[in-house]
Amino acid sequence: MLHAPPSAQPLQGQTVVLVHPAWHSCGSHQVFVTQARAYRALGARLIAVAVSTLPGTASGRRAARAYLDRTADLEADARHYIGMPIGDVLTGKFLRAAAGWLHGNEAGLFVEMAAHAPVPAALAELPQIDLVHCNHFFTMPVAQAICSRRKIPILLDSHDVQARQFALRNATRWSLPPTATFETMLALELDCMRGADVLIHLNDEEAATFRGLLPEARHELVYPTINPVAAPQDGKEMIIVASANMANFLGIQWFLKEVLPLCHDIPLRIIGNIDQLFRFRAPMLFKRHAALFAGRIDDLDAAYRQAAAILLPTTEGHGISIKTIEALSSGAPLVATPLAFRGMGIDAQTLGNVMLASDAAAFAAALNRVVKLPHGPATSASPTRQVYDRLFSFDAYCASLAKLLTHYGQSDAGAPSTASAGRTI
Repeated sequence: MLHAPPSAQPLQGQTVVLVHPAWHSCGSHQVFVTQARAYRALGARLIAVAVSTLPGTASGRRAARAYLDRTADLEADARHYIGMPIGDVLTGKFLRAAAGWLHGNEAGLFVEMAAHAPVPAALAELPQIDLVHCNHFFTMPVAQAICSRRKIPILLDSHDVQARQFALRNATRWSLPPTATFETMLALELDCMRGADVLIHLNDEEAATFRGLLPEARHELVYPTINPVAAPQDGKEMIIVASANMANFLGIQWFLKEVLPLCHDIPLRIIGNIDQLFRFRAPMLFKRHAALFAGRIDDLDAAYRQAAAILLPTTEGHGISIKTIEALSSGAPLVATPLAFRGMGIDAQTLGNVMLASDAAAFAAALNRVVKLPHGPATSASPTRQVYDRLFSFDAYCASLAKLLTHYGQSDAGAPSTASAGRTI
């Protein structure tokens, strides 16, 4: 069982398995990277298990190599890539899940694929595993399989109310009627979450939501950390950084259609693989603004060094915004909608280098103002960088994680929690 004796490395000599979706080039991946780094900093041996969200993938194949090549920044003592074998697509349960997917129930498909992913043999051979830290409810079948033969506590990072994300996708894409409802997918999400001993929430809004939905569970609010990006130096252009998800697509679509026509000669780059989603979902809009899309770049720090300001045109989405935390870490001036700061517990309008805008006209006006301002190098005294250091720095995350592990097993009232009965850290 995991314990946390007082020391600089409270997890020295202990083994932690980090379970996460096999995603790259997105905010979630940055969270996984810093989780791994934090556990190793606390002294643990860290084994990472990436779970593919595509059927028919297995370790050693092209998909595994491509994923591992793109995620070399996730440092662990051992790394594994697992997925559902191609032969399992003909099983009855998977076929039923696939039929549900045609009706928009992507949550059910992800859970079923994880249930078919074989646990690496190397994990079964380990004499001791002290903790499994799982990310996203749909990878819980893998975490539970790892723990099936021995009592190992499971921490689950919810990231957000995932059923909302799946429902948002369904609102903007084709599916067979009747379309899977938010309530149906939420019920599955909650059922999976009940298998964890502690639920970690990255955002205060989702923490409150899940406390109401699962009052019997142990809940902890732990703000995530990501590695800070470079501070701006040259101040040449406005940048938007976005990965290919639906919330980012909708926000940038709003920006291109409603904000940009009101701006005057804004030097702008849109960075990240969001260009792929625009090519597929809005080809004419992409063609009109193709020169603005830089795609995925290898040196993101170089882009931040040249940023005069960072734009956060957030109109949709739930959970905490990793790209907002990244922007805070840069110390650069920000032009943002209030929703960009969702669930962070901060009053962004009090930050001297943040311009908030709730509609297209206000966003454009802020952009037209900020482009005319002198842009010197950002420093650690920047208001946004100070927020990052206080709430989202690596040291702050390690301290929160160590405190959670030290006090795990006690409810807020001081009595053992129901979810953790028989297990201690």
